[in-house]
Amino acid sequence: MPRFVAAILLSSVAFVHAQAQSSELETGKFLIASRNLGDPNFAEAVVLLLHYDEDQGAMGLIINRASDVPLSRVLQELKEAKGRSDTAYMGGPVEPENVLALLRTPDPPEDAQRVFSSVHLITTKELLEKALSGKPEPANFHVYLGYAGWGPGQLEHEISLGAWKILQPDAGSVFDADPDSVWPRLIRRTETRIARVPARVATRARLLANRLEH
Repeated sequence: MPRFVAAILLSSVAFVHAQAQSSELETGKFLIASRNLGDPNFAEAVVLLLHYDEDQGAMGLIINRASDVPLSRVLQELKEAKGRSDTAYMGGPVEPENVLALLRTPDPPEDAQRVFSSVHLITTKELLEKALSGKPEPANFHVYLGYAGWGPGQLEHEISLGAWKILQPDAGSVFDADPDSVWPRLIRRTETRIARVPARVATRARLLANRLEH
């Protein structure tokens, strides 16, 4: 195969794969920052999508950036947080004063929003108080400062450029005691998946390469 044809085929595979990735977008999925994503706000980030709508945009939390600020300080106005030494996470660059939480439980507080499986989103002071009153372990409860947000079409465009990979979520990664290990593990998983490009994707890429040749 001539070198330029091979290059076209490889780029076509990447393009078709990016299109397939965009079609997987939905609430509850993981976004894994690519190795070459240069934005310092998202370098080596793993984002859990809390909301996705093609016409309204997307919102999520970076789950793998722990701070050194204990919950007792972040939530100092809540007596239920007194004495908690587990630290808050930096959820994203948007509204860093905003506090959200994720709780893993089969019996969530009323009005908590289910994100996936047994993982639920806590968005109000009242829900935080209810969640904290149950004295949840850090392995099942994380608090986030700020969030990540995208306008309509923005996230899809970034995915088409190869900035993000999409994976099914798992609660173990969300509440991993070693958050620094989450991105390296998941980016390797995405690269393994890409290496196993389905035959139909490769076929579509070849057809696209043939059209580009003629």
